[in-house]
Amino acid sequence: MKPYYILLCVVISGVVSTVHGGEFSGYIGAQTRNFFQEPLSPEQHNNYLSAVTEPEYFHQWDDNNQNIEIKLFYRVDQYDDNRTHGDIRELSWTRVFENWELRAGVSKVFWGVTETQHLVDIVNQTDLVENVDAEDKLGQPMIKFSTERDWGVLDFFILPGFRERTYPGPEGRPRPDFIIDTESDAYYDFSSGKDHIDFAARYFNYIDEWEFGLSVFDGVSREPTSFIPIVFDSLGKPTVFLPGYSLINQIGLDVQALVGEWTWKLEATNTRLRSGNRRGTNSFRSVGGFEYTLVGVADSDMDLGFVVEYHYSDKRIYEQTIYDNDLATALRFVLNDVQSTEILAGLITDTGTQTFASFIEASRRLGDSWTLEAQIRAFHGTKENRPLYTFRFDDFVQVDLNYHF
Repeated sequence: MKPYYILLCVVISGVVSTVHGGEFSGYIGAQTRNFFQEPLSPEQHNNYLSAVTEPEYFHQWDDNNQNIEIKLFYRVDQYDDNRTHGDIRELSWTRVFENWELRAGVSKVFWGVTETQHLVDIVNQTDLVENVDAEDKLGQPMIKFSTERDWGVLDFFILPGFRERTYPGPEGRPRPDFIIDTESDAYYDFSSGKDHIDFAARYFNYIDEWEFGLSVFDGVSREPTSFIPIVFDSLGKPTVFLPGYSLINQIGLDVQALVGEWTWKLEATNTRLRSGNRRGTNSFRSVGGFEYTLVGVADSDMDLGFVVEYHYSDKRIYEQTIYDNDLATALRFVLNDVQSTEILAGLITDTGTQTFASFIEASRRLGDSWTLEAQIRAFHGTKENRPLYTFRFDDFVQVDLNYHF
């Protein structure tokens, strides 16, 4: 797939260069990721360098009733072949009618309101080699119909072509102490496999200070529902797993209320398996909490936000989740300066085992064209047989320097 993406980027760039009247933007950047401890595997390294580019093109015509949007992505990693990858984040055409809007092509859609996990955000697949926070998404082929009326916004999606989740390769880090095979075809417990056509819909509205969305999804689970061992060491311990995917129905609810300095948030999903040996199994997950913001702390320009969120999962379907009984707390510093400096620092604590993961994320503009981003992630008190145990030696600091054009 990598040569295909390179060729596609070249072809589309050539087409875009011949079109007049559009907007061309994007960024190129460099990243360094440095680990504090020696790795578990001799294949891994302590320091990783990578380069990334994400060019964008936007053009509209027909009195702004039609547009095309293109966003391409490519990263080259020093060691991890899986992280050296390209993707079409966006390649779509949009047509606005009197009461409806149609979008067709490859696109990205975001659903969700909470800070530390987005349970309802199911349309796009997670690009997990980009970062462990699961915020990066792959482009999804789709046909989207939207209408906005007095009674709310209604979106319908036809989603052909399932995309498998990305995972780090043998030299990648951080990763579990086993390999997830993404070179072979994944296991599907239904006949159509990745050719299955998925469907989704979402209704959104607001009443006074309340905003809420109700979503439904019918198709292939974006998260693997199983991991099948395919390679074993001399002691019989599995070292390589194949991800398995199932058909699901999912109902999602996201709610946000803005009350003065308080922002209350909730995401909840109920998922039902439609295929495999556990067909008919239902699973409930939720994350909810608040953010309280102090504006102009100590008569300064800085705003300080307090974030608290609780995560729950009954683990009946997604057994490998780290969010089953966890409390997330964080502080958000917004300096409101000309450099748009922001810092988010927090802890995610397993209330049962007292295992916790800490993180600091910071960003700042440098002049008109450069941005500097930094993050630190660490794992503390990890317990054996818990998902975070495999990351016990993977504390790291990451710095990104990007030029925007």
